[in-house]
Amino acid sequence: MSKVKAAVFASGTGSNFQAMLDEDDFPCEIVLLVSDQEQAGVLKKAMQHGIETFVFSAKDYESKEAYEAEIAEQLKRKGIEWVFLAGYMRLIGPTLLQAYEGKIVNIHPSYLPAFPGKDAIGQAFEAGVRQTGVTVHFIDEGMDTGPIIRQEAVSILANDTKETLQKRIQKVEHRLYPQVIRELIQK
Repeated sequence: MSKVKAAVFASGTGSNFQAMLDEDDFPCEIVLLVSDQEQAGVLKKAMQHGIETFVFSAKDYESKEAYEAEIAEQLKRKGIEWVFLAGYMRLIGPTLLQAYEGKIVNIHPSYLPAFPGKDAIGQAFEAGVRQTGVTVHFIDEGMDTGPIIRQEAVSILANDTKETLQKRIQKVEHRLYPQVIRELIQK
């Protein structure tokens, strides 16, 4: 049975991207990495694994619709069936939402709806809460507001720093995201 073709969108180091690549018998073939950051560490990971990349700068386009139309064309050209966001720091607009309705998934480092948006770990740490977590959810037009697929709580320990909390959250992400993807694909 052939694997489902997937694209990963990422703007940073790509630790969740790497976790997907490291999975044994992962149900997807990641055939495209999309990034809005030409210096993102994830690009090196893609290159090392022979995965094609599409890198763009939003300022080179007249509108969000314009760059999303080009992304959609790249996805279509590669036969992409699912899109997984892994630290992609842009809201997805109607162009991609309509083309991949119900097939765009994100992982977020908080127990949504708490701490949406950027620096969720820092937000939780600074708020002084005792618990945060990880959320895998479908994408909609809002900021981390799409339907939740799965969540897992992560306690904030008394001796935690932002860095130690981030490491524990990433450990959960790297296990949870591939697991949820596997379940979605095998439905």
